[in-house]
Amino acid sequence: MEIILAEYLGFCYGVKRAIRIAREHTDGTSCTLGPIIHNPQMVERLKSEGVDVVENLSDMEEGTIIIRSHGVGPQVYQEAESKGLKIVDATCPYVKKAQLSAKKLVEEGYKVVIVGEKNHPEVKSIFEWSNNKAIILETEEEATEISSCQKLGIVSQTTVSGERFKRIVDKLLEKSSDIKILRTICTATDQRQAAAIELAQKVDLMLVIGGKNSANTTRLAQLCEEKCRTYHIETVEELSPEWLDQIEKIGITAGASTPDWIIWEVHKKCQMILEK
Repeated sequence: MEIILAEYLGFCYGVKRAIRIAREHTDGTSCTLGPIIHNPQMVERLKSEGVDVVENLSDMEEGTIIIRSHGVGPQVYQEAESKGLKIVDATCPYVKKAQLSAKKLVEEGYKVVIVGEKNHPEVKSIFEWSNNKAIILETEEEATEISSCQKLGIVSQTTVSGERFKRIVDKLLEKSSDIKILRTICTATDQRQAAAIELAQKVDLMLVIGGKNSANTTRLAQLCEEKCRTYHIETVEELSPEWLDQIEKIGITAGASTPDWIIWEVHKKCQMILEK
């Protein structure tokens, strides 16, 4: 039996940066606005190190507010400043690019479409940077319902599937004669998805590790499920030995917000099961 790790897995640059920034503010007076990344175990570890979480700015009267990796709209910065809070921005640079792209397209007179999940905090932040004017599309069907316009600008959630983005864009091409397409999917997303698909084609079972609230991890699991039997787990405790019965090759990948220690705990347990 063989355990194979995907070529690209785990923390991406934006997540590493956000964690580093948070750990520079473990003085007990700093809080992240919402979970800094979509991994409950890492959020709890940061809490134990002195970085708490608040869901709303109304919950803070003083101290440092850390903007999480998914970003926020411009009004949040304004409100934090008006409250006299110190602002530390841990927004992923790729998310920031998507936010500012949406803002610029609106300023240039484009009707803006965001390809992504309507309820995801990153997409909400991009929408708010569009001055709340963008249209958010999740499916090709929704794209076909968009009315034609003179100028159409398209951006994407950074973790959306490249294939889904392409399919939706193809439906939008007939909606305007002046279309500006800004593919704001981050490199790490492309790399992890391609590596996961490649590995899933070579193994009997895939373990996809990461927060159940993580969009990019969920997408990895969905892509792997199309190729082989797949389990999305958050921690090693969820790994069932029965899954590995009659399995010759096990593939492991992990979302961009999954810490290394969780990946290696799963890897180690797989080895122990296979050695019995």
